[in-house]
Amino acid sequence: MTQILDTTLLIIGGGPGGYVAAIRAGQLGIPTVLVEGQALGGTCLNIGCIPSKALIHVAEQFHQTARFAGQSPLGISVDTPRLDIGQSVAWKDGIVDRLTTGVAALLKKHGVKVIHGWAKILDGKQVEVDGQRIQCEHLLLATGSNSVELPMLPLGGPIISSTEALAPKALPKHLVVVGGGYIGLELGIAYRKLGAQVSVVEARERILPTYDSELTAPVAESLKKLGIAVHLGHSVEGYEHGCLLASDGQGGQLRLEADRVLVAVGRRPRTQGFNLECLDLKMNGAAIAIDERCQTSMRNVWAIGDVAGEPMLAHRAMAQGEMVAEIIAGKSRRFEPAAIAAVCFTDPEVVVAGKTPEQASQQGLDCIVAQFPFAANGRAMSLESKSGFVRVVARRDNHLIVGWQAVGVAVSELSTAFAQSLEMGARLEDVAGTIHAHPTLGEAVQEAALRALGHALHI
Repeated sequence: MTQILDTTLLIIGGGPGGYVAAIRAGQLGIPTVLVEGQALGGTCLNIGCIPSKALIHVAEQFHQTARFAGQSPLGISVDTPRLDIGQSVAWKDGIVDRLTTGVAALLKKHGVKVIHGWAKILDGKQVEVDGQRIQCEHLLLATGSNSVELPMLPLGGPIISSTEALAPKALPKHLVVVGGGYIGLELGIAYRKLGAQVSVVEARERILPTYDSELTAPVAESLKKLGIAVHLGHSVEGYEHGCLLASDGQGGQLRLEADRVLVAVGRRPRTQGFNLECLDLKMNGAAIAIDERCQTSMRNVWAIGDVAGEPMLAHRAMAQGEMVAEIIAGKSRRFEPAAIAAVCFTDPEVVVAGKTPEQASQQGLDCIVAQFPFAANGRAMSLESKSGFVRVVARRDNHLIVGWQAVGVAVSELSTAFAQSLEMGARLEDVAGTIHAHPTLGEAVQEAALRALGHALHI
């Protein structure tokens, strides 16, 4: 006889969206079951956001140490640095373990029952996990996304995804990155700083094609300075005899010897493998279609995070998960953020929040666009990083800020200020009139607003 477990909320997927939804539901007294087939924390904690940033940190530290083996302008010198990649990976894994253990403890603290196994949906109210049947009033789909694979580059052996790239047993001599988006460039830059030769092959005509060219120019310059070869406008054709083959579409052929090829051409919603098709939900392309409450086309079936499409960002999934739990608890909520900041952890970093100048123009908004260069920022100078800028986009008629963008050292830390100003409906005068601590990178935010008003103080 099949064992049946009853619950109010059943969540499939223990990534950022799923575990946050479960924790909030537990806080609100909602009986909750969370099903996860792999490690708690999902892609973000285990093979995505956190481990990649840890590897990027290792790479930066090694890169700076290598600088000091020569003649450093800072007057620092060290012996020739050595890298133990095994110890680096172990350190990274330790961070991941602490975070995932913390998630498990929080779920337990708030009374969430966690079932480890692969879910199979039977209908909108029933799911089966390893022979156990679970009945629920509300079903929340938080299954995340998968790396996109290329048929001409099947994963295995020298062909790897970001998962394998984040746990190297040894560094390749030459890593070819297929894809010039944020995942490919973040990892490509890290591997180059760790000492590998790196080449990037991108089908489009520029790197980071989802960002505007002015923002990506400093990143392109950094790639050049690091010695990373970039091959734009080339479509991959395959890998044979230790070489990646690509074409420029005009008869030109590219042949790159490579002992490792990283396929980083994007991610797609994970909708296969758990019998989702039995629900016959309305789809939005490859993603599950949802409304402003994250409800699907079936009553009391919800979807959050990557499985619900772009933007595929952990912080979006978390906010959606918290909201769905509160809706189930009877609160009135809608997912209508003014902006969701996107961050690219390249060197230098890139942040986009709200509307870009091009987007504002396309929407018929008459806007002021102003930027302040880090070359005129004292803190940036003291960090040996003068490239990049902060840019603000604001309506000309009432000075309401509709967008922020930045490229430069550590600008990811400015994303909170950008999102908060947009969410609170700040105007240029609000930011310009706020006293910003000196010396900080954040002063460039104030200076951009001042420049938009026509009276920048330091340029």
